[in-house]
Amino acid sequence: MELAIDSSSNSPGIALSHQEAILAQLSWQSSRNHTVELLPSIAYLLHHASTQPSSLEAIIVARGPGTFNGLRTGLSIAKGLAFSLNIPLLGIGTLEAEAYPFAYTGLAVRPIHKAGREEIATALYQQVGDEWRRLEEEHLTTLGLLCSQTDEQMLVCCDTASDIAMEIGQNLGKRAIMPQISMCPRVISLAMLGWRRLKKGEADDVAAMQPLYLRPPHITKPKK
Repeated sequence: MELAIDSSSNSPGIALSHQEAILAQLSWQSSRNHTVELLPSIAYLLHHASTQPSSLEAIIVARGPGTFNGLRTGLSIAKGLAFSLNIPLLGIGTLEAEAYPFAYTGLAVRPIHKAGREEIATALYQQVGDEWRRLEEEHLTTLGLLCSQTDEQMLVCCDTASDIAMEIGQNLGKRAIMPQISMCPRVISLAMLGWRRLKKGEADDVAAMQPLYLRPPHITKPKK
C-alpha cells in the first residue's frame, strides 16, 4: 500500500493506493495550516481505511513547485514516515501531477501556475507510446514570452476562468487547447506517477530530497 501526500497548495490532498488503484482519498481547503492539519488528516485516512502505518510500502510526495510552508510540511512528514518505516520515498513534481490526467490525449501538455511577480511556473510533458516524457524542465517565465515561443499545438492546463487563459486564447488561438479543469484530484495523479516509478525499482534519497522551489523562498528578518 502506498501513501501519497500533496501539500503543495492551499488545496492539499492525501491518498492511499495499492499499485496505483486508489483505496481512499481525502482533499480539503487549507489557509496555510498544513502544519497542524496534515498529520491528523493522514491519521484519519488510515483509520478510515482500517489500516496501520506499518502496512505502508512506499510514500509518494509532491515536491513542488508550490507554497513554501506547504512543501516544507509535506516533505518533512513524508521523509519522517519513509525513514521510520524504512520504506521507499518518491518525489513527484507538482506540475507533472497536474499534467498527467491529460496524458491519454497524446498531445504535449503544458501546466501553468501563477508564480507572482508577473511570472508563471510551467513545464511540458507528453505521452509517447507507453512512455510519459518530460520535454521541458520546470521553470519560471512570463506569459508573453511563452506565447511568443509557442509554434505547435499543445494542451494547456490552467484555470479556464483566469486572465491567464484569456491571454493564451488571444495569443495562441487554436494552438492552445484548454480543457475544463480535470475532475481528477492532483493527489490521485501523484499516486499513479509514484507507482510508475516504484514498479521500475526507483526511489529517492530520503536524506537528500529537497523541495523544488523555482525561486528562493522569501523569508523576512525577525522583528526586534
